[in-house]
Amino acid sequence: MKRDNYEVLGVERNAGEQEIKKAYRKLARQYHPDVNPGNKEAEEKFKEVTDAYDVLSDPEKRARYDQFGHADPSQGGFGDAGGFGDIFDMFFGGGGGGQRRGGPQRGSDLRYAMTLSFEEAVFGVEKEIQIPRDETCMDCQGSGAAPGTHPTTCSQCHGSGQVKVTQRTPFGQIQTARTCSTCNGEGRTVSSPCSTCHGQGKVRKVKTIKISVPEGSEDGLNLRLSGDGEAGAKGGPPGDLYIILQVKPHKFFERDGNDIYCEIPITFVQAALGAEIDVPTLDGVVKMKVPEGTQTATIFRLKAHGVPRRRGTGRGDQHVRVVLTTPTKLNEKQKKLLREFGEVTSEQQQMGKKSLFEKFKENLRDAMG
Repeated sequence: MKRDNYEVLGVERNAGEQEIKKAYRKLARQYHPDVNPGNKEAEEKFKEVTDAYDVLSDPEKRARYDQFGHADPSQGGFGDAGGFGDIFDMFFGGGGGGQRRGGPQRGSDLRYAMTLSFEEAVFGVEKEIQIPRDETCMDCQGSGAAPGTHPTTCSQCHGSGQVKVTQRTPFGQIQTARTCSTCNGEGRTVSSPCSTCHGQGKVRKVKTIKISVPEGSEDGLNLRLSGDGEAGAKGGPPGDLYIILQVKPHKFFERDGNDIYCEIPITFVQAALGAEIDVPTLDGVVKMKVPEGTQTATIFRLKAHGVPRRRGTGRGDQHVRVVLTTPTKLNEKQKKLLREFGEVTSEQQQMGKKSLFEKFKENLRDAMG
């Protein structure tokens, strides 16, 4: 049994769009196949999380899910309804088991998971993919009949796709409608099947499709290609193709919306005296000024060095967190210089702010009046 989508993402049923997106990103990074190579359990978790996000991130799908759960009738739900079709068929003459299948039928939708690098998702990319799918047989134009011939009306059901059957029940004799076994509910038969599709009206082919991934795309985004799914039957329209983007994590950057974050180490000397350091960005290495007296964990902003906005103009920002590194393996001369520095520098100067001990002494004095 499929788990509840809200439970899969670990959010409440009244969760907002951003909360759902944040939960999905966290779980997608945790179970991503590139992070867990060869781990089948993680792969299944990733698929489950992606499927849940696919539903809850779409307002229409979410509304249907909230009403029907996994048994969404628009997606062919209620497939495990047991004997309800037979009951309706018995008393009302033609429920689920007696429907004619001879009319136009829409083709099935297809899903394709496309893996992208971090940069490809940020700046957009064009890729070609190969999709195996059913296509309308061109030799018979989807009729299933050999060229020069045509399907004929079923002699058993006279084109209705159903036959009437009288059944004895505790309530007396009841006439019901059943699917015609001669034409399998199609309402017509093919005496000379097409040799190419063997009377199916469709053939299996591999289609090469060019996909344009827009800049600013993010992990979990669905791209819908109308009409690129499976071929319809009996003149019905084709289904759609959904491209699900799976973005690989970056070794240096982390993304949050249109902003990106990174961490850069700086030396004690650079932090104390100030410096101009090299910072990798999505556009290459840029110079960033570190003012004198900079403390560890200070965050600087590089404006417009983030992700291009998929809807609208401009870009997000890059946030750079500097982390002070402590020198190691000092020689005696270096240690001596540091000791001399410590002797001529107050604790407050070295800390760059009031030390915890000084703050404690001040608080103690205030408490004692």
